[in-house]
Amino acid sequence: MASFSFLPAISASSTALTRVVFPARPTLQLKRRFAVRSSYAEAGTRDDYSSAPIDVVADVKNERVVVLGGSGFVGSAICKAAVSKGIEVISLSRSGRPTYPSSWVDQVTWVSGDVFYVNWDEVLVGATAVVSTLGGFGSDEQMKRINGEGNVVAVNAAKEYGIPKFILISVHDYNLPPFLLSSGYFTGKRKAESEVLSKYPNSGVVLRPAFIYGKRRVDGFEIPLDLVGEPAERILRALENFTKPLNSLPASDLLLAPPVSVDDVALAVINAIKDDDEFGIFTIDQIKEAAQKVRA
Repeated sequence: MASFSFLPAISASSTALTRVVFPARPTLQLKRRFAVRSSYAEAGTRDDYSSAPIDVVADVKNERVVVLGGSGFVGSAICKAAVSKGIEVISLSRSGRPTYPSSWVDQVTWVSGDVFYVNWDEVLVGATAVVSTLGGFGSDEQMKRINGEGNVVAVNAAKEYGIPKFILISVHDYNLPPFLLSSGYFTGKRKAESEVLSKYPNSGVVLRPAFIYGKRRVDGFEIPLDLVGEPAERILRALENFTKPLNSLPASDLLLAPPVSVDDVALAVINAIKDDDEFGIFTIDQIKEAAQKVRA
């Protein structure tokens, strides 16, 4: 039902971590000294050559993004989009590096680890943003731990390390009645959202897509979810003026909420990374708009 059944779940078991050490460099200051020589050859004026050093300080922002769950369906799309935009990417997930060959895969630093046990020194130092795709299904307790507690741990770690931006992939509420929203899946997601918006009131971003479609790899096979999701999105958007009166009905969005392309989610993340004025909760339509800004 929700869009994150494809996202990597984080277990409570400890996982070996590949040691990766990065120099801290979220911002480089380049200082250059150079001389300026002036020459005057006007009538009655003696040529005068002089030089004086001028200090120029340039701030260059080097984007380094940590993607939690970067080897999963949504996470890998985010990593790929970030690499295509020249952003340095570190992925943290239990499975580590994907097994399929691709040129963008070689440009990501893959770290195998568990968000509950990782040594954050080896992941967060020097990062300018953290993107979390953590989520999954299971028992109520498992979903609260994966969707909620795992993300809360990550948000607090990012805040402690001074990371300026945190982006969370959450989920649309589908107009569900309160008793259904009290399930572990949604309560975990909303707990994570609350932590992001509390710790990052002016820079935290929460994306709430509905069903996410695209080409998903599972055990070496590619599942073309776009064959269903893309036509459904087009049809629902074409009919939205007629279906709006139904939007107030409980659970209506289970049928009426347009699916979201995994590429749109990834580009909306890129937009949030690059635009410091972007923060808060993004609805399905706002995710689409944010993606269009990057495509433009």
